Amino acid sequence: MQGVLSAERRGAVLRNLRTDASTLSRDYLAAARGVLQELVAMPDLIQRLPLERKAGTYSRNLLAGDGVVSVWAMVWGEGSTTCIHDHHCSCCFGVVSGTVTETWYRAIDATRAVPTEEQERLAGYVACMIPSGPNIHRMRNFGPGEAISIHIYGYDHEAHASSVETEYTVAEG
Repeated sequence: MQGVLSAERRGAVLRNLRTDASTLSRDYLAAARGVLQELVAMPDLIQRLPLERKAGTYSRNLLAGDGVVSVWAMVWGEGSTTCIHDHHCSCCFGVVSGTVTETWYRAIDATRAVPTEEQERLAGYVACMIPSGPNIHRMRNFGPGEAISIHIYGYDHEAHASSVETEYTVAEG
């Protein structure tokens, strides 16, 4: 799977993500932050890409990837949501357009969590984290309209189906 970016831009993105350190280092996170800041500053380019869209849910579109990292455009249909989850790898994302609401959770056992914080992430927002955690969150698009975000994960997209480590449910009571 090659990705929907042009070969030239795909190569530049992957080169810019290269550091001498692993994808769990501060140097890598700084490189990923720089790539995301560049990509979210080009909403016209991202919106013109042939991205898959699914009403009422989100779609993942591979932009670039190799044996170390994968870069995805997520198109969030109005009302779409992820499961509550954490990641087995570094996770960086930036919002290109629309608003994505991120809710953070605290685990109370191996599969249940309680919400701790919620923030609206607007176009231009960029965040990076390593799996030091659990770093448990859920992302949603309450609308109006679609939202697009770019996600950079420190994993080989051909070796792993996704970046999700554990799925959680909201603890009752």
